Amino acid sequence: MKLSSLEYCSLLTYCPRGDSEEIQRARNIMHAIKGDRYVDTPPVLMSQWIAKTIAKNRTNLPFASYFQPDTILVPVPNSSLMQPDTLWVPHRIADALMGQGLGREVVQCLARITPVNKSATSQPSQRPTPQTHYESLAVQGRLSEPRNILLVDDIITRGSTILGSANRLADLYPQANIKAFAAMRTMSNATDFKNFYDSCVGTIQLRQSGDTLRRP
Repeated sequence: MKLSSLEYCSLLTYCPRGDSEEIQRARNIMHAIKGDRYVDTPPVLMSQWIAKTIAKNRTNLPFASYFQPDTILVPVPNSSLMQPDTLWVPHRIADALMGQGLGREVVQCLARITPVNKSATSQPSQRPTPQTHYESLAVQGRLSEPRNILLVDDIITRGSTILGSANRLADLYPQANIKAFAAMRTMSNATDFKNFYDSCVGTIQLRQSGDTLRRP
């Protein structure tokens, strides 16, 4: 794989540990993201809420530069093979971002050709590595000399899926500036958790062991 490190950003945060009121609230929001449920009053799909929140607060967010007029939004595939009527939340988020003028177009060019274990429900030793994701993905079609590519995902844990996806795109578009956006990041340590609205810019680093280190 060409890329051993990748920049990423996220809008929201949740923690799988702890039982404070704010942690519980963040978990509820995480489930709303995963199911693209209706939230707020009046009701709006979570994917739309994410895009509207970014558009409204863009100048104050640390990742405003990720959304350029020529940015191509590429949704990250699910861990399983796509079936008719499958809920593909990253694609919904990408469409919502596009609808708010936060990119040039949405291109479904990454496809899962071999299913992999779902990271969120797997034991650490069973989680797919970036190499596993890379080998299970294929690029379909061609992009016309892309300058900025932004991978779009719903939840980022360690970042293996995103790093594998970025490397698959980098094979075909080595000159492109590839980054990633995740609606929400996982924070494993409850003492580091502040609140669900905790935006960040960070990196996903490939370790010698083959897995990833995400900071923050």
